[in-house]
Formats: sequence, structure tokens, C-alpha cells
Amino acid sequence: MIFYHDMILKQISILNYKNISQADLLFSPNVNCFLGNNGMGKTNLLDAIYYLSFCKSFSNVIDSHNIRHGQDFFIIQGFYDLDGKEEEFYCGMKRRQKKQFKRNKKEYERLSDHIGFIPLVMVSPADTDLISGGSEERRKFADLVISQSDKHYLDALIRYNKALNQRNALLKAETEADNAVFEIWEEQMETYGRFIFERRTSFVEKFIPVFQEFYRFISSGNEQVGIQYESDASEGNLTDLLRQSRLRDRFLGYSTKGIHRDDLHFSIGDYTMKRIASQGQCKTFLIALKLAQFEFLKQTGHTEPILLLDDIFDKLDALRVEKIIQLVSGSRFGQIFITDTNRKYLDDIIVQNGSDFRLFHVSNGEITAMKGDDL
Repeated sequence: MIFYHDMILKQISILNYKNISQADLLFSPNVNCFLGNNGMGKTNLLDAIYYLSFCKSFSNVIDSHNIRHGQDFFIIQGFYDLDGKEEEFYCGMKRRQKKQFKRNKKEYERLSDHIGFIPLVMVSPADTDLISGGSEERRKFADLVISQSDKHYLDALIRYNKALNQRNALLKAETEADNAVFEIWEEQMETYGRFIFERRTSFVEKFIPVFQEFYRFISSGNEQVGIQYESDASEGNLTDLLRQSRLRDRFLGYSTKGIHRDDLHFSIGDYTMKRIASQGQCKTFLIALKLAQFEFLKQTGHTEPILLLDDIFDKLDALRVEKIIQLVSGSRFGQIFITDTNRKYLDDIIVQNGSDFRLFHVSNGEITAMKGDDL
């Protein structure tokens, strides 16, 4: 039997992160709502929480760009309750210096060791890149989900990418490398690539039914959606494919075969999402995708993930909004952080949830707690 942990973010302290000069906030173990106009800092607050889970910003910007304008450093500290035991995480970054990431005042040797310790799912307007962007966006999505529950997967990814970079360097070299040198890196790409392919295949098989269940609920069962995984590794041995493509790859200067080119194809009915889906359908698809990510991590991990919901009701009709409020107001999702410009939606969630909550107002990077009777 797997022992299941309860992980709650009790408190956060932020200094000079994006437009937040200083914030010290205490959170509810259930629902935390942030109200404010666009561009005020609601997303930046969620991003600071995200940083504590992944050692980087959700927006993937260079670390020094997260430092508040005119300042030389940022600090984020998170205080968590893990089954009644306090865990403290610290991240500090000074300009032109390496960032520090510590657990209980002890610095990590490798940041990858931290990934998965505080599982987290963020639903954001930027998720549209999963549908409109290239295959890299969709691979990153799958990798992020699997890495949080499987340390071996993250290690295999790091090793595969190292072998891929070495092979690409050989392809670009002015002097032609010996075939034996190519074979060394290609065998590693096969070994780690095969492992990654099998994990991705298993993930997609488990993930699809959960994703479809969420989509059916939010859309009231009116549309059929699907996900299909495509990979060079399904064609056979990667070593053979890489050897066969070597001449062409030399000409192009990069590796045209391998699991670094895998893709997830999203469909609605018989068509690709990108081609025919409306804004509301795309938004529903992405929310269902992220809620299924939460469910997958909950089922495969040891700790219930934290759920961040950033401005999720925009571009949705009233019926879909109602369905999502129903979903996130239940007990299925544990600790939730949710932002919106619309007070009514937040009030509906608080009332339907019926449990402990905290409500905050965000204006120009200033975050203030609102009293319970403000509801």
C-alpha cells in the first residue's frame, strides 16, 4: 500500500519577485481566491508558488528577468505542512549570480532532485500554446507530468538530451567524425529514448480516459475529443533510424529522428483542435487536460498536488463556467489558488465549497487579505 502524504502551503514570503515588492501571506488549506484587475500581479503571485515546485518560472523566462525592476535580487520562501511536519523551501537569486534553492536551509546538489516533491498543476491562459504551438510545447507538458511522479524518467530525459546534443555537435563539426563515435551517442539515444517512449506510451494510455471524462462533464457530453501519441520510436529501433538518417542529418546539421520529435495530436470529432475548434472548445480542452494532469499525479504520486487556476473562466459560456465551478468546489482537488477579475465567480466557488477559505485583493503588486464578512 502506498503511503499518501498531505502537503499544504501554509505561508509564503516574497521579496522583489516581478511586480511584487513584498508579500507575507497566510493561506487556507482549502480555497484561496485572488481578486483584481488584469496586470495587477495576480499571475505573478501564482508564479511564485509555481517556482517553489519547479525551481523556475511558469513563463520560462530567464531567472534574472524575474527580479523586480530596479532591484538586485528576489527571494521566495514557502512554508508547507507535510503531514503535520513543517517543510521550508527557500529560493534566492542575485543578478549575475547562480540561484540558490534550499530545503530546510540545506541547498540542493541538483535542482532535479526537488522536482516532484511538491507536485503542482497550473491552469493558465498561456496553455493555449499547447494547441497552437509546436510539438515541443506538448512534449514539455507530458514530460512535466511524468517527471513529477517518476524520478527515473527525468534522469533518462537528461541523459537522452546530453547524447542528442553530442550527436548534433558531431553533425555540425567541420571535420567529419568517425562512424564509431556516432554509434556511441546513437546507442545512448536508443537506450534512454526507448525508456522515455515506453513511459510516454503508458502515460497517454492512462491519461486519455480521465481527460475525456473531464471534457465530457464540462461540455455536457456534446463533443468527442481525443489525444494520439506519435513517435519515431514506434517505427522500430532508434539506432537503425539514426544510422539511416546520418547523411541527411549531416547536411541539415541536426538530428531528424528520435523521441525529441515526438508529438501529441489533439482532436475534436474527426479534426485537429488547431484547425476547427472554437475558443470555448479550446479552453474546455485545456482545462480538462490540466485537471486530468492533477488526477494522474494524484493517482501515481505520494502527495496530492496543489492546484493553481489563473483566470480560467474567460471565453467560456455560462453553462461551462457553472460546470467548472461545480468541479473545483468539490473535495476532489485539495488546496486551490484561484485568480479572477470577476468577484461573482470567486464568491460562487467559496459558497459552494462551504469550507475554510481566504480571499485576497491584488493591486499593483500589493496583496491584502480581505475579511470573511467581505463575502
